[in-house]
Amino acid sequence: MRRLLAILSIILALGLGNTALAEVQWHETNREVQGKAINDPRTSDGIEIYGSKGTITIVTTKRITVRVYTILGQMVSQAILQPGTSELRLGSRGIYLVRIGNMTHKVAI
Repeated sequence: MRRLLAILSIILALGLGNTALAEVQWHETNREVQGKAINDPRTSDGIEIYGSKGTITIVTTKRITVRVYTILGQMVSQAILQPGTSELRLGSRGIYLVRIGNMTHKVAI
């Protein structure tokens, strides 16, 4: 019985965690980015990705589909971003995987 309660508690906690992550949204911004771009030859197509102070920032010259995952593979955000600068403020620091098309980038914030 205790084992069953422990399993149900874990499932409930994971379910509530997914709800909190689903509320994260991208915002377009005009402010100047202060951080370090990921130096990756795959980003030469006009996309820059920054991680700084609890925020992932993407600068793009074209419309892109972005998916952000935790290091454990849990999806945090999925969005279509328009050309320009967009920010995703996250509630916790850590390492995230940012997937754009068929490219995946690691971002530490």
